[in-house]
Amino acid sequence: MNILIIDGHGGQLGAQLVKAVKAKFKNVSITAIGTNAIATSAMLKAGADIGATGENPVLVNAKSADVIIGPIGIVIADSLYGEISDKMANAVSKAQALRILIPINRCDNLIAGIRDVNTKELIEDALVKLEEYIGSIDKPKSD
Repeated sequence: MNILIIDGHGGQLGAQLVKAVKAKFKNVSITAIGTNAIATSAMLKAGADIGATGENPVLVNAKSADVIIGPIGIVIADSLYGEISDKMANAVSKAQALRILIPINRCDNLIAGIRDVNTKELIEDALVKLEEYIGSIDKPKSD
């Protein structure tokens, strides 16, 4: 299973996601794409298998990912203080992957209906959703 984690700024959310996914799922490959070199470095230090930085790596890797995880801003152009380009948001939005979006209420994007919770709780919920997805594709199909 190929999991793409995208993050910006200092990459702390992405790094926490990489650590949590690696700890819970042993047979996954994590590609970490940072919108800047600091974010990429943080995710690689956290244990990502592969890392790259910038727009083109998002465009290329979104096509082959099974799951894409990141803050909700990765599907909103000009989000993350301008670090997400139109092309990046479009590539993530159109990807055939399951998207697990972390509802971060920052960068002029407020998500109605979501109570403020800490990052740890958000990551735990993302892991539950990833586990449910992995479990659903591992089940044999009945005829």
